[in-house]
Amino acid sequence: MSGKGRGKVFRYGGDFADHRIVRAKGSYIYDAEGREILDFTSGQMSGILGHSHPEIVSVVEEMAGTLDHLHSGFLSDPVVAFAEALAAMLPASLNRVLPLSTGGESNESALRIAKTYTGGFEVVAFDRSWHGVTGGAAATTYSGGRRGHGPTLPGVLTLPTPHAYRSPFNRNGTYDWRAEFEYGWEIIDRQSTGQMAAVIIEPILSSGGIIELPEGYLAALKEKARERGMLLILDEAQTGMARTGHNFAFERDGVVPDILTLSKTLGAGLPLSATVTTAEIEQACYDKGYLFYTTHAADPLPAAVGSKVVEIVQRDRLADRARELGAYLKDRLCDLQQRHAAIGDVRGRGLLLGVELVTDRQSKAPASDFGMAVSARCLELGACLNIGRRGAASVFRIAPPLTATREQVDKAVAIFDQALNECAAA
Repeated sequence: MSGKGRGKVFRYGGDFADHRIVRAKGSYIYDAEGREILDFTSGQMSGILGHSHPEIVSVVEEMAGTLDHLHSGFLSDPVVAFAEALAAMLPASLNRVLPLSTGGESNESALRIAKTYTGGFEVVAFDRSWHGVTGGAAATTYSGGRRGHGPTLPGVLTLPTPHAYRSPFNRNGTYDWRAEFEYGWEIIDRQSTGQMAAVIIEPILSSGGIIELPEGYLAALKEKARERGMLLILDEAQTGMARTGHNFAFERDGVVPDILTLSKTLGAGLPLSATVTTAEIEQACYDKGYLFYTTHAADPLPAAVGSKVVEIVQRDRLADRARELGAYLKDRLCDLQQRHAAIGDVRGRGLLLGVELVTDRQSKAPASDFGMAVSARCLELGACLNIGRRGAASVFRIAPPLTATREQVDKAVAIFDQALNECAAA
């Protein structure tokens, strides 16, 4: 979209697509020309229930007419009910909920909690991470957006992302993640001033290229944090609320974080996030005068939506659905890999999958330009399949709504197949 079509909108992340979207329903969005586009990015990786889910629409309509926004010093029944519903879904220790609006906010509040609780200021993050674009969150974000606007918050140390497909610790097909992990912590310990506060990570790095942590990694990470008096923060913006085949991705590993941040999927497309921690940590922060006062903290309308999302995810067993449909989709993508030399790797879990394109499988050189062409052709053919623009510009992030059907999966895969063929022949 350019010129007159863009109007006066500031370009906040590169160019806009050449489609003006006018409505959305289920797994589809529709442009101004009436074209139907299969949405396999779930909006901004958020709409786990598809677009315009009737129960969500009903909640919004009711709350807009009765109780939408309050001064942040007030509590309301929808906020209390949301906190109770979310806590009941989580391990017993995670029972203090701070309702906010965005993923960046939830991570900002989590980092401030960790610093307040521990008295330290140093934070460890993966070197392919994405946690937001606001001050503290941006300082822990490494997959993009770091250049051109001055220094970031001091005290952030990086840990090598356990990227099995590309790690230098992957030798002859054998990936020694433990050696890489220990090496990373040796470097961190050398850099640290001894005032460590937190480790913040995504269980599956999304913007970094759909990179899944090896089994055992999360437990080892929590132990390293404990040894250094740090809190473990898990950012489940994209992996939470059933997308990976578990209600929360950490459930696979049986490792409970000290602080959990949720956003994107929590509001099923509406602006809702939450920072969840233990009663002990909350009490200690309260005693120390913890402050994170935002305009839309504990707003009743999004809280009511969150309660409904929690209800639907559990009632409709969406974790099971994501696991089963995700396995089917991954098998279809692996079939494509057998027929397209440009597909170097297929990875991910549940309905958060990645397809990495390469110029050749021997060198694994990223096929970024080819990937952008394939993505554009998919959109022309009627499917929105997202590809990273910067650090992961050759990795498709495929994340359909958890309510998608097998027929829609087949359609998306067929379009992807056609686009790969046509762009390879161009």
